Amino acid sequence: MEFLVILVPLALALGGAGLVAFLWSLRSGQYDDCDGAAWRAIADDEPPQEAPAER
Repeated sequence: MEFLVILVPLALALGGAGLVAFLWSLRSGQYDDCDGAAWRAIADDEPPQEAPAER
């Protein structure tokens, strides 16, 4: 049971770190435009440029 002395604070610290990381990403605007990235992934790209003619 003495291993719980290490595991419980470790679990709480990792959970707190995850919460801090989530709140940081929320405040920095990571979730502002969720639909834009999805549409950019399926949008048509510009046609490739033709290589210049070699002499």
